[in-house]
Amino acid sequence: MAARIKQHDEDLWVFGYGSLIWRPGFEFLERRNARLVGAHRALCVYSFVHRGTPQKPGLVLGLDRGGTCRGIAYRVAAAKREATIAYLRGREQVTQVYREAWRSVWLDEDPQQQVRALCYVVDRGHAQYAGRLPLEEQLHFVRQGHGRSGVNRDYVIETVKALEELGYRDPGLHQLASRLKGAHESA
Repeated sequence: MAARIKQHDEDLWVFGYGSLIWRPGFEFLERRNARLVGAHRALCVYSFVHRGTPQKPGLVLGLDRGGTCRGIAYRVAAAKREATIAYLRGREQVTQVYREAWRSVWLDEDPQQQVRALCYVVDRGHAQYAGRLPLEEQLHFVRQGHGRSGVNRDYVIETVKALEELGYRDPGLHQLASRLKGAHESA
């Protein structure tokens, strides 16, 4: 019980790998480039709320097993810990497609420094898990997707832009964004 009480008095680390990079939506003390080992960023979740509907699903990112993911680690003040977790649950757990998990992430500025961070990992058994879709299917879902948080196309393009600003390259996402921009510019 003492360890649990102590945890609530500690600052919270949150790992962002998609829209949390460019739109965290919570207050933080520190923002650090970070790396998570054991999972990778994948456009593998049918979006029924934020970037699509059940009738016209969009496609959003999830942390899927295997590989490495570069993203952002946010340090949140202990006093804001519970409010931040509540906010993230309201944002990420609308349909329960993600599992809340605590993972080790390494901070880029100091490769020896690792922190335990809250992150949201895709539930492969959930009906919204899309798995690995071919590029043409990804394009279909992203082009049709529009939900509570806006147009799916914008989500992909903003994520790619944020990754580029961090110096990261995700070949699959970059290829998809390039195709989305090309179709939009020729329309």
